[in-house]
Amino acid sequence: MIKLVITDLDGTFLNSKGDFDHEYYTDVSKKMQKKEVVFAACTGKQCERVEELFGPELSKNVWILGDSATRIKHNGKYVYESLLPNHIGRNIIKKLEEIASDHIIIACTPTAAFIKESTPDKEAQMVRGSYAVVKKTSDLSEITEDFVKITIFDPKLRCLESVKELEAFKDQAYIVASEAAWIDISNYNVHKGTTVMELQKKLNISKEETIVFGDGYNDLELFAQAGISFAMENAFDEVKSRADFITKNNNENGVLRAIEKLI
Repeated sequence: MIKLVITDLDGTFLNSKGDFDHEYYTDVSKKMQKKEVVFAACTGKQCERVEELFGPELSKNVWILGDSATRIKHNGKYVYESLLPNHIGRNIIKKLEEIASDHIIIACTPTAAFIKESTPDKEAQMVRGSYAVVKKTSDLSEITEDFVKITIFDPKLRCLESVKELEAFKDQAYIVASEAAWIDISNYNVHKGTTVMELQKKLNISKEETIVFGDGYNDLELFAQAGISFAMENAFDEVKSRADFITKNNNENGVLRAIEKLI
């Protein structure tokens, strides 16, 4: 019996314009609520940004595993978070600045997503697509808070190589290149799979009662914590090979179609 549905957002639930079919979702959401099925979004996006995407009414019924699944928020309240210690985060940022000077480092704390003042307008606008609260600083090393996560966006698509240069931190932080343009860094052993476990404990729902949807390499841990996993038609080949089923792509309401059939 399905009790919990969890979906990645970018490339999965959201279409190529970064939006979703609100009318269709509202209809499917009502069907899930009638069957007492819980719906959750598991994403790199800031929790506040997810609330903006769904809007005040729809977001009330969404469990948000946001900020690269380092925090869980529901109905406006944080119920779980695991932060990367400040000194480790600053050491990683120092190394990232040595690796390349032209990728974008997004240093997220409970306060805001920080980017450098020198970030070009185009990239800064892209950051605001995933983060509702963004602040600029001249020096990321001056951040004194612990980090929710650190994300790298590389428009030159070097992340699958750059991530190899962070090997020295593998015993201090969880580091994954979700694709060639993105690296996500969070607290040690904290990823989509571990945070889904936290949600399942809170809701008293088992792995076998959970279905998940994803498209990227950072969704593989998500797949491992579900009874049934779906990869999008537009997912990476390796991701599709690890999923139980393939559904329509993110521009064809693949997630909603599958949920509607299953329930």
